[in-house]
Amino acid sequence: MNEAVDRIVQAFESLSPESVARLNAIYVPDAAFKDPFNDVQGLPEIQRIFAHMFEALVQPRFVVTQRVVQGQQCFLCWEFHFAFKQTNIGQPQCILGATHLTLDASGRIATHRDYWDAAEELYEKLPWIGGLMRWLKKRAAT
Repeated sequence: MNEAVDRIVQAFESLSPESVARLNAIYVPDAAFKDPFNDVQGLPEIQRIFAHMFEALVQPRFVVTQRVVQGQQCFLCWEFHFAFKQTNIGQPQCILGATHLTLDASGRIATHRDYWDAAEELYEKLPWIGGLMRWLKKRAAT
């Protein structure tokens, strides 16, 4: 499975608008995908999510920083670098997160679950909601 994970990591780190159409090389047709904003089934829906990422953000890219592989399961830690098109235009952003993957016997992704804190990693960085999120976080901590 290490070779399959190498191929998957390379695909994520080199993801582009053009390569979204070739995600069938790393996903099974009925793969499941879940993150803080999406919960979908099937390769077309997964491709739609990644295609939208390129439409909504400036130069989005993943950098995988760690991996743990055990049997047909894999856990990837990553940095997601991008800039917003609508707010903080051009200002570099980075979200830290992790992904749990289960692979089929051929080494393609059957389930993909992303874990990251949308409040800390995204909402707090938005000028119109960031102040409120930081205030709520501070209130909850006291």
